[in-house]
Amino acid sequence: MNHTPVSSAPAGRSANVVFSGERRDFRRLVTRGALLELCTAGFYRFWLATDMRRHMWSHTSVEGDAVEYTGTAKELLIGFLIALAILVPIYLVYALIGIEAERAQAFASIPLVLFFYAFAQFAIYRARRYRASRTIWRGVRFWMTGSGWSYSWRACLWTLFGVITVGIAMPWREAALERFKMRHSYYGDLQGAFVGTGGRLFKRVWWLWVLSLVPLAILFTYPTIKGRTWQWWVSGIRFGNVRFESNLEGSTLIGLYWAVFGWGLLILLIDGALIAAAFGIAWAVIGSNGFQKIAQGQILAWHWYAAYGVNIANYLLIALAVGVVVRIYLFRGIWERIANSTSVHGLEAADNVRARGDAVNALGEGFADSLDIGGL
Repeated sequence: MNHTPVSSAPAGRSANVVFSGERRDFRRLVTRGALLELCTAGFYRFWLATDMRRHMWSHTSVEGDAVEYTGTAKELLIGFLIALAILVPIYLVYALIGIEAERAQAFASIPLVLFFYAFAQFAIYRARRYRASRTIWRGVRFWMTGSGWSYSWRACLWTLFGVITVGIAMPWREAALERFKMRHSYYGDLQGAFVGTGGRLFKRVWWLWVLSLVPLAILFTYPTIKGRTWQWWVSGIRFGNVRFESNLEGSTLIGLYWAVFGWGLLILLIDGALIAAAFGIAWAVIGSNGFQKIAQGQILAWHWYAAYGVNIANYLLIALAVGVVVRIYLFRGIWERIANSTSVHGLEAADNVRARGDAVNALGEGFADSLDIGGL
């Protein structure tokens, strides 16, 4: 994608962010990864996530210098196992208390649900700290400070406010949480900041939210909202005197979301055709008498187990196929469009940055993964 420099950029050295990765290389990577996930009962996802990040980071450059991702799959696996050792007992206690609480009084388990929501926000922040500390540019590490629990209670209060205001306060929630994250973010000795405001985001998307109430309009409005939100977010990022600016158009992401919708529909149609073909073959082999026996419960137990196993395998294959599509279009595709629409200004401020910060453990990433909220 061609990028036109923003004419309002202040004096100083500026450069465009460039993403040079090829879609076919990424497609091969995630397809192979999905097959290995199937063979390893999902455990290969730690290696796949690491490979995806290395691909995306290493093909993203500013002034010819690419970003480097130094995390390892082993770190993610260890973090996940430690997180499981902590969370599994909590899950068990939660299940037992929830059952007993619901017997005593309806909705009594809601406090436990709220606890897990708060814990998920903690995990999101700690996972971001891990990824930041594994990201290096020009030999200098990004890093973060700040308490995950401090972020969590802020996120919970803002979410409550958003619910009370029927979603109107959500842009201010996003701005407040980004300010918290960025003021605890660093590139070497350059402290981060976020200058985007909730009011500015609200003006850009409020009418799209209203249009989303129209049936099927969300197929167009949701990608547009995401595009405008990404543009607002990138343009609000600062590291010292280094600032980012994006000219991403709101409609740029619509094609990516529609591609996912189209491929998902095609996968389901192909799967339905295969199921119909298998049913037809079974009918030809066992005939109507065989199906009558099934209906009358005279079929052998192992037939049921075999059918159950085939059904599970079918669902897994659909999930993996859709996962490949999502990774190609919504991970790589969105990354590419955001990167190639972004320019960086005031780069001279990053020339003599002193290295600071240490790498943190992957426990936060493990919590996020075990709660199924892990990001790229």
